[in-house]
Amino acid sequence: MNNYITRTAERTLLKYLSAFPVAGVTGPRQSGKSTMLKTLLKDKYKYVTFDDPVTVAEFRDDPERFMRIYSDKVIFDEAQKAPEIFSYVKIAVDNDRDNYGKFILSGSSQFTLMKNISESLAGRIGLLSLLPLQFKEIPDKLHEESIFKGGYPELVKREYQFGNDWFQAYINTYLEKDLRSVSDIGNIRDFFRLIRFLAARCSQMINLSELASELGVTVNTVKHWLSVLEASYIIWFLPPFYENLGKRIIKSPKLYFYDTGLVSFLTGIESQKQFENSILAGPLFENYIVSEIKKILEHNKLFWNLYYFRTSSGLETDLVIDKNSTREWIEIKTSETFQKKFITAIEKTKRHEEKGFLIYKGISKPGTDGTEIKNYKDFLNEFHDTTGAAHSS
Repeated sequence: MNNYITRTAERTLLKYLSAFPVAGVTGPRQSGKSTMLKTLLKDKYKYVTFDDPVTVAEFRDDPERFMRIYSDKVIFDEAQKAPEIFSYVKIAVDNDRDNYGKFILSGSSQFTLMKNISESLAGRIGLLSLLPLQFKEIPDKLHEESIFKGGYPELVKREYQFGNDWFQAYINTYLEKDLRSVSDIGNIRDFFRLIRFLAARCSQMINLSELASELGVTVNTVKHWLSVLEASYIIWFLPPFYENLGKRIIKSPKLYFYDTGLVSFLTGIESQKQFENSILAGPLFENYIVSEIKKILEHNKLFWNLYYFRTSSGLETDLVIDKNSTREWIEIKTSETFQKKFITAIEKTKRHEEKGFLIYKGISKPGTDGTEIKNYKDFLNEFHDTTGAAHSS
């Protein structure tokens, strides 16, 4: 494979291949799943894709023969397109239980993949999500652009040339291929309007009634469509942090996109100048930082939890990383100039022994009282290194 970008998630995948009979790799379309698997495991695993109707027909015509040919060290890509494969994989694994890394199942849609995994392969599979490229995987010269142009490998390799054409094709493929498997999606045009509405509201709490009213559909329809977008790795939700601080906490989750390039495409941001002058500059930068942190945790498979914090009286912190034994409190600003008020909420909220961070576009400088002032690049580099160390231990 030419210009292959080494992925942080490779280490997690290799760990799972030595710990489970089956490894599962999910993630959005075009995040590099097939490329990573074929490159990393070249000559070690056979590669079979159910994206090919001929392969699906071969399997369905004579599944016993198919499984005899593909009996060990096989990658079944887009496995959800032949859901019957899961029961055959289960039987093969149960008859050869001590053979770790026997199969890899991958797919870009959680709709049937996750359902079949939970029904057939619980306890037999290590699951990993491969998300678009994270900060450390993107060349330094593209870091500034990646904030609003995203991390899809094909775009990064081409230094974001033809980005709009690429995203238009991406959306078309998503609407035509992935959603066909969801029989009751309803009005595709309104569904696409919802995606655009959400892009303009990234990093915000979502009001279901307001969205339903604007689209002219029911609240239940909006809920269903949001679950479809979540299952296909377009959006994800950040829940609120609950703790008994004697204050009532607002309960709605905040919405983020996995890739900021898609947000820019949907809202018409095409250049650095447009991004910086846009009313979305703050929300888009917040979406970028929060999703970068999510990618690092997912690719290293660390079971830390992410939340936001907001009280009914308006005290707010953008991100809380709950590391089980300790927490980190993070405020995110697009500003290049530090102002003391940026860290007021963190200092009022965090415990003395907990760490706080202001992540912004200015220079890193010493903080006070356990709160560090960090340039976003310095923070992401350090966070990547410390989580990598935690992953290894």
